[in-house]
Amino acid sequence: MKPIREVQKAFESADPGALKTLIEDYQSDQRAGIKKLVEKYRKKLEVQAAEEIRMEGMLTYERAHAQSEYICGIDEAGRGPLAGPVVAAAVILPKETKIPYLNDSKQLTARRRELLYDEIMEKAVSVGVGVASAARIDEINILQATYEAMAEAVSKLSVKPDILLNDAVIIPGIDDIPQEKIIKGDAKSLSIAAASVIAKVTRDRMMQAYHQMYPEYGFDKHKGYGTAEHITALQSIGPSPIHRKTFIRNFT
Repeated sequence: MKPIREVQKAFESADPGALKTLIEDYQSDQRAGIKKLVEKYRKKLEVQAAEEIRMEGMLTYERAHAQSEYICGIDEAGRGPLAGPVVAAAVILPKETKIPYLNDSKQLTARRRELLYDEIMEKAVSVGVGVASAARIDEINILQATYEAMAEAVSKLSVKPDILLNDAVIIPGIDDIPQEKIIKGDAKSLSIAAASVIAKVTRDRMMQAYHQMYPEYGFDKHKGYGTAEHITALQSIGPSPIHRKTFIRNFT
């Protein structure tokens, strides 16, 4: 009978196929430590299996356009905040690429988003990012600024997409590329989810930089959204150059 520590090392180094074998081999072992190992890694396999099923579902829209070589997901971050830009991202992933745990950026922790950002940037065929400033939002309104940022993101891609999969919008002015609007697309399409993460991480990093310029507002914590802390600072200090004047009228 192998010592528990040796069995533990075997579990820790095993790939999914080997894990299944180890679980079968040790499921009748009555030692408490072995029982815990078997249960722990059985649950791990169940989580992995569920994630694989979710990944398959996240490729449904991409597979509907299997004839297209370059399928581009588009999403934005920052439509609702009182301060800072709106940022859009366009992401083309290689066909049939799976990135486990990639999801709507709002459903992920900041740490997970950062890890996924790096993986997306490494695997993507191309990534484009567009930004519309607070001043631009005030000038043309948030919806038009969002469209503008999205169009800019598409224009920065190194290859021309065959199809755009957009989160809930059709982008005006892009007439030479077919577009598909997918409601809650960042939770349904892997390409849109990838764009969601790129846009969110890019914007969060921008707001961290703005925090260094205007630390009194706490942009590093709320990223410009209308939290109680942010509104209190806004009312006591007044707006900064990156506040959206059309958004803060009721708070100043």
